[in-house]
Amino acid sequence: MNKSMGNNNQYVIFRIEKENYGIPINYVETIERVSEITRIPNSPYYLTGVINLRGEVVPVIDLRQRFQLSKINVTDESRIIILSVDEMIVGILVDSSSEVLTIESESIDQTSNLVNTFEDDYINGIGKVNERMIIIVDIYKILGVEIENN
Repeated sequence: MNKSMGNNNQYVIFRIEKENYGIPINYVETIERVSEITRIPNSPYYLTGVINLRGEVVPVIDLRQRFQLSKINVTDESRIIILSVDEMIVGILVDSSSEVLTIESESIDQTSNLVNTFEDDYINGIGKVNERMIIIVDIYKILGVEIENN
């Protein structure tokens, strides 16, 4: 399924720790400042809770927790990136969100032959833009959604 051809190589860039990550812009609905997050009992460790986004209840995944990094307090830079994935609306909590970048597919190296770390499961590739390295995340794996291969 191909969402609008013009957006193919555009990624929303965000930071966790000192690393830059990217997600395809066609999944991104909005980027929000962190508002009040309501905790949910007995939820997975990486599910921070839910937020009320213009009347809609949206679950929020803490990517730091998902990547098994140390938890930090929310700052003024923290953002919740609201994603729309297969009719599902979900937020991901990140340290900061900076920009939209175009990364040509030939500038993205696949990671399948790199060191097999825990985090590697969530990575689709490493994009190179000038001197920067952008880790392209696999939205489906982060969300724990199985994709059906047609």
